[in-house]
Amino acid sequence: METTVGVGERKHAEAYVLAHLEGTREDALVELERRARNHVPEHPRSPKRRRLFREGDGFLLVIDGAWQSFSTRFTVAELLDDSAAPPPPPPAAEPEPAAPEPGATVPPPPPSPPPPSAPPVERYADGVPVRPSWLGRTDVQ
Repeated sequence: METTVGVGERKHAEAYVLAHLEGTREDALVELERRARNHVPEHPRSPKRRRLFREGDGFLLVIDGAWQSFSTRFTVAELLDDSAAPPPPPPAAEPEPAAPEPGATVPPPPPSPPPPSAPPVERYADGVPVRPSWLGRTDVQ
């Protein structure tokens, strides 16, 4: 997120990382749109107009105040390098299966169920889903 902070001659932009997500780019855009729609910046203190635009892999929020406009840009980005990243966790050791008794037959593992097929997503002409994928989910607040 890049946002306008300060006022007057001290007005400038600062960048922040909102979150790290595992998943698809579409999942990240859905979460980013939710955050952009709910974002309440420090300035302007008395907003007169609020506009949210979608562009490429992100959103632009423009809020007009009494005397000045303030903007916040929300962008999905892939992390390529982090000099202060925590070390990866050690791989979890899997318990070794118990050896079958002599003469015992080992049944084959049960077949895994087929993955659920997702219904096609209805979209507007510009590619935005008609019904957001997060709508109705109980694990997202």
